[in-house]
Amino acid sequence: MSDLYRSALQARFAKAPQLPPLPGEDEEDDESGSSVGSVPGGMGPPAAAPRKHGPNPAFAPISAAGFFEQAIQVAVPQSDLDVRVYYTPPKFEDGTAMICHHGAGYSGLSFACMAKEIADMSKGECGVLSYDCRGHGKTKRLNGQDNPAEENLDVEVLTGDLVNLVQAVFPDAKTAPSLLLVGHSLGGSVCVRACPKLQEHRYRIAGVAVIDVVEEFTLEALPLMHSLLNARPEGFDSQEEAIEWHVKTNTIRNPASARVSVPAIIVPAPEGSPPSTPAYLWRTPLRSTAPYWTSWFTGLSSKFLSARTARLLILAGTERLDKELMIGQMQGKFQLVVIPGVGHMVHEDDPTRMAEVLVEFWRRNERVVVGVKKVGEL
Repeated sequence: MSDLYRSALQARFAKAPQLPPLPGEDEEDDESGSSVGSVPGGMGPPAAAPRKHGPNPAFAPISAAGFFEQAIQVAVPQSDLDVRVYYTPPKFEDGTAMICHHGAGYSGLSFACMAKEIADMSKGECGVLSYDCRGHGKTKRLNGQDNPAEENLDVEVLTGDLVNLVQAVFPDAKTAPSLLLVGHSLGGSVCVRACPKLQEHRYRIAGVAVIDVVEEFTLEALPLMHSLLNARPEGFDSQEEAIEWHVKTNTIRNPASARVSVPAIIVPAPEGSPPSTPAYLWRTPLRSTAPYWTSWFTGLSSKFLSARTARLLILAGTERLDKELMIGQMQGKFQLVVIPGVGHMVHEDDPTRMAEVLVEFWRRNERVVVGVKKVGEL
């Protein structure tokens, strides 16, 4: 791995049927304190310990209510999960739902700003369903027990969770909207693996979009993870401080998105914690996921290129392709878009550009004009 790529990594480390909202749930109060900061699906920036100061109102949390129409809990018995889902349905029967899977350490709210842009740009033809995967955000075990440090985050388990969730939300594949799978980092690997399984269940897959992950270089960067996690603060004294840390370390370069997404990736410290414990701790202890890191990304390039649907790879400006993807691109097997001026959290840093790319990809491959081939059919 080149020194340039390594330094870039270190600098970055530091969406059918309507579902009713939960009775009595107040999203304004709930979401403003339920989206917490995150470490990218394997990446986050080095940073100094947080300073002790009062909450900065410029980094106050923003409710997700203005970005999704619904925030609900969906029981998925096959996975023994009560899954938090953020959903804006397509407004037309023949619409498309983008199913979004976040990276490790993040939550479904990392797609909040992008989701609103997609709904507006597509004039409601595209809905967005984003969810918290197991061990993240507000997704819990059905039995009420929850211990993220002991959660099984094997990629095949996460893939099964996505398939089971789709079947729970859209039980009838014949009447379900077409689905466009969108995954960031770890989420990209899950979406690629879920694509053929959903097709086996007769769901219509309009395409699969992978955000900022290339197998070869991600695997090369994994040895850096422990030192980067060691450089992270243990926690924060307030939600505002967590948001400010993510913005000032360039983990998330868009303050508006950080104010929505970061509160979901932190949780209040347990009662009885030592006095020195910060008021807020990380929701997902990423260090405990180390046994899964290699399996998350191994084989990603070949699985992506063999997906029987349109394929889109979106990378941050400094990224490059590994040999397998380079050959695939020259053969016209997928569409590549490089977005400049962003970090690893591409969809948070520039949600407008991300929405433009995804809506254009959807229009080309779902709303196909006669005579125009889908990406991957060339």
